[in-house]
Amino acid sequence: MRAPSINSSVSALRFFFTITLDRPDMARHLTFVREPRKLPAVLSPDDVVRLLEAAPGPKYKAALGAAYGAGLRVSEVVALKVSDIDSQRMLIKVEQGRGRKDRFAMLSPQLLELLRDWYRIARPQAWLFPGQDPTNHLTACQLNRAVHAAADIAGIKKRVTPHTLRHSFATHLLEQSVDIRVIQTLLGHAKLDTSALYTRVATNTIRAVTSPLDRLAPLPLRRARISP
Repeated sequence: MRAPSINSSVSALRFFFTITLDRPDMARHLTFVREPRKLPAVLSPDDVVRLLEAAPGPKYKAALGAAYGAGLRVSEVVALKVSDIDSQRMLIKVEQGRGRKDRFAMLSPQLLELLRDWYRIARPQAWLFPGQDPTNHLTACQLNRAVHAAADIAGIKKRVTPHTLRHSFATHLLEQSVDIRVIQTLLGHAKLDTSALYTRVATNTIRAVTSPLDRLAPLPLRRARISP
């Protein structure tokens, strides 16, 4: 059984013993299982370019561009409305993101051009990325299928999802020396610990650090003794 399932059962049992039976002593030994945190998959900048170029059409290229260019979750990308794009202030309004909170995401000039290209082609009315029925927005499953198809065409061997682009957004910003607290705000993370996970995959940042060993005086090499 996976950790989330165990923790869900623990929560239910704690409620049952503490609230229903009024026996908090019986819930005292029910503990949550710590879920192991795996490093997120991250694409290189070159991989991102290839993936976007292989997207199946301008709508999906713009949608995947929003996932990477603004660091949006897949649920946030598909639910964007035309009115959420503020080209005057170069911001994207994200309504009811994780934790049912509104926030602003960055709108880069290149992402704005991708969105404008898509808008000129389709002239969406309400939803920026409408589904087959224009009264509904694109679904997360449709965007997932599109990114899988693009990854196959681009020859990317890693398992790629729309969330991989969000991970790549954060990691690439960190490698550009953007402050981790700024990245936290851009991602809409409530806790800094969540954003700090990307310090473990920012390889350029890791490589740029000077080891304390390298700051020591050169160490004399021990020469092997040669028997006469």
